[in-house]
Amino acid sequence: MSRESDRFPCRSTTTALRAPRLGTDMTRVCLVGDPDVNLTYELLSRETARDALATYDIREPFANSLAVDTVSLGAAVALLNDLNWYCVRFVDEALVLEPSVSETEWLSRGLAREVRDGDVPPEETDQRLKVFGLVDGELVEPLFVRRTQGQVPEYDLRDVDETVIVRVSEAEFGG
Repeated sequence: MSRESDRFPCRSTTTALRAPRLGTDMTRVCLVGDPDVNLTYELLSRETARDALATYDIREPFANSLAVDTVSLGAAVALLNDLNWYCVRFVDEALVLEPSVSETEWLSRGLAREVRDGDVPPEETDQRLKVFGLVDGELVEPLFVRRTQGQVPEYDLRDVDETVIVRVSEAEFGG
């Protein structure tokens, strides 16, 4: 696996980075591991998870993460459901990048499920955000914010190289 952070969406504190999309409109799933585990080892050392991931090209967009491209939002949610046992034990964040919703902002797993189920229209997903700092490839200290007048408030928890924006559900934002 190679680190390919330049091919996955991140947001600079001043401008959005528009990385090449590999020429497809694939939906990406990214699992970010708990800091106390080696996520790739934990997933690929277990037969069921290894089998679920066998058909995908695995990437590592952030430190201790694993990402794959799927054919649709439904397939992404289904993969996360298949890996749920491992997500509960080894994953801090499960993210989905659905190009029909946004090419630069991730969806939380919960919000991705709500969009897939038709509970939340895609155009109504952009108000509640979880903004991570990115330092040396590692996601750090999330900041929950609301988009105001179409703008994302500045990340001010610490100096960071870039930021990564995750759209979250109402329950995730309030809880």
